Amino acid sequence: MLDGFAPDAVREIRRRLDSVRNQGIRIGFAVESGSRAWGFPSPDSDYDCRFVYIRPVVDHLRLDAVRDVIEFPIVGLIDTGGWDLRKALQLALAGNAVIVEWLKSPLIYEEEPGFRARMTSLLDEVMDPRRVARHYIGLLQKHAGDRLETARLKKFLYALRPAIALNWMAANEYRSLPPMRMQDCMEGAGLSDAVYQETLSLIETKMRTREMGEGLPHPILQAFVADTLAQFAGPSQREWRTEPDEEARKAKVEAFYRGEVLGRAPQ
Repeated sequence: MLDGFAPDAVREIRRRLDSVRNQGIRIGFAVESGSRAWGFPSPDSDYDCRFVYIRPVVDHLRLDAVRDVIEFPIVGLIDTGGWDLRKALQLALAGNAVIVEWLKSPLIYEEEPGFRARMTSLLDEVMDPRRVARHYIGLLQKHAGDRLETARLKKFLYALRPAIALNWMAANEYRSLPPMRMQDCMEGAGLSDAVYQETLSLIETKMRTREMGEGLPHPILQAFVADTLAQFAGPSQREWRTEPDEEARKAKVEAFYRGEVLGRAPQ
C-alpha cells in the first residue's frame, strides 16, 4: 500500500497516530492525501497523512466543546492532521469533497475494520454530487484566478485537477463522485487525446522534478482549463437545485454518527 514511502516517515506517522489512540480516541482510518494520493508526487513531496477520529463518549458530555481537529507540527516532510467524525460528516453534507477523497485514497496507513466501508456506503447515499461539483468549481476558481499562463507549473496542476474532476462528473451525469487519483479520473472524463497526452506529460514532469519552476503550460491545457471554468462557473450551474430530501439525508448521517460514538465506543 505504501510502496516507495520512506520507512522513517511511515514510522513517525504511525507514532503520531499511536499518540492519538493513547488518549482514548478511536481512529477510523488514516490515509495519505495530497500529491502522492493524487498520483503526481515529486521526488521531495511531503507526506500528508490525514485521518478521521471518534472521541469517547465522555468527551461529548463536557461543558466546554472539544476542538474538532487534531494537528501535529509539520516537521521536515511530515504533515499529519485529522478531523473529528462530526466535522467530517457536516462538511460532507455541505458538499465538501475532501472527506470523499480521503476515503478513496489508495494509500492507507491504517483503518479500523469496516469503518471506511461503512462511511463510504453512507456518503454514497447522502452526498449530493452537484454540491460536490460546486466544491470543485470553487477549487478551480481559486487556482485559475491568477495569471496561470505565467504561473508555476505545479500550481497549474492544482487548477487542472478540479477541471478534470468536473469533466468526469459531467461525463457520468453527476451520478457519482470522481476518483481521487488523477490518472483514474482522466480515464472517465471524456478528455480529447491532446488534453489527455499533455496532462500525462505534465504529470511525468512533476514526478521527476523537485521544482517544476516557472513556465508556460501547454496552450492546449490552458484552453482546457479556461473552457472548463467558463462552462462550470456560468449562470446555469449557479442555478443548480439540490436534492429535496435534505432532512432525510441529515437523519441518516446523525444515525450513523450516534452509532459510531455509542455503539462502537471504546470500553
